[in-house]
Amino acid sequence: MADPYSTLGVARSASEAEIKSAYRKLAKELHPDKNKDNPKAAEKFSDVTRAYDLLSDKTKRAQFDRGEIDADGNPAMPFGFGGGGGGGFRGDPRGQPQGGFGGFGGGDGADFGDIFEGLFGGRGGGPFGFGGGRGAEPPKGANVAYRLSVSFVDAATQAMQRITLADGKTIDLKLPAGVETGTQMRLAGKGQPGPGGNGDGIVTITIKDHPFYERDGDNVRLDLPITLNEAVKGAKVKVPTVDGPVMLMVPAGSTSGKVMRLKGKGFSHKKGGGRGDQLVRLMVDLPQDDAELEKLVEAWTDGRAVRADLGV
Repeated sequence: MADPYSTLGVARSASEAEIKSAYRKLAKELHPDKNKDNPKAAEKFSDVTRAYDLLSDKTKRAQFDRGEIDADGNPAMPFGFGGGGGGGFRGDPRGQPQGGFGGFGGGDGADFGDIFEGLFGGRGGGPFGFGGGRGAEPPKGANVAYRLSVSFVDAATQAMQRITLADGKTIDLKLPAGVETGTQMRLAGKGQPGPGGNGDGIVTITIKDHPFYERDGDNVRLDLPITLNEAVKGAKVKVPTVDGPVMLMVPAGSTSGKVMRLKGKGFSHKKGGGRGDQLVRLMVDLPQDDAELEKLVEAWTDGRAVRADLGV
């Protein structure tokens, strides 16, 4: 993978908020559901997700910036240090290496103790038995990206979701409060193996559209058809919600556009607990070519200036 900073289009000094903002923007543009005919977009989406996985992890970002791991989260080559003329040991005037495995850091030679301290997690824990000090821990394996498509109703009710991992195992996930398209869930230890343990699984969630519900923040909106009789006289009508049908009392004299509220029938709030509401907009549905209705209104005229507020 290319440099993660370049992949996200941010500077190496970018803050966590700037990195997150850049990822959200790119994820929305490149999401596979919006680019079904563009396989390259799916590849870029995967690259962007892996880049964000690395840079959003403070430990891994620091290790990458120090050159301890590469852009895929794998350990860097332990002898990949420079030093002019091809690197290696610096020799004395007689052409013999200074220092040696019996005395790293002596004379003008390279300080191998410091190098191995950074690579192997401390002089005391290195493979060559360096003494004293404590360095960075060995890097974990690379993260693995997963995509999970969730129905609108499941997202609103935080229904359990089953996902199959790269190793063939399945696990059940509880959706987080306030879940939305682009929300990510981290599965600790479900990534690739590495010297410091397994990486994580990163699940990116997409919420499917619904044929008649529409999301408005944590609220759910619904246009509900009602008959002329129900609008004029008032009636108890059945209304669908994400939790199942409920009865709603339509007041007498209701007009199209009137909004009624069903408490707690929306999405879970990300903070503070509780849920949003379902906002039901009444829509009077008149039959076409109904002779009885035409006969009824022939003897009645509404003389109100209902468009006066519009200046006409």
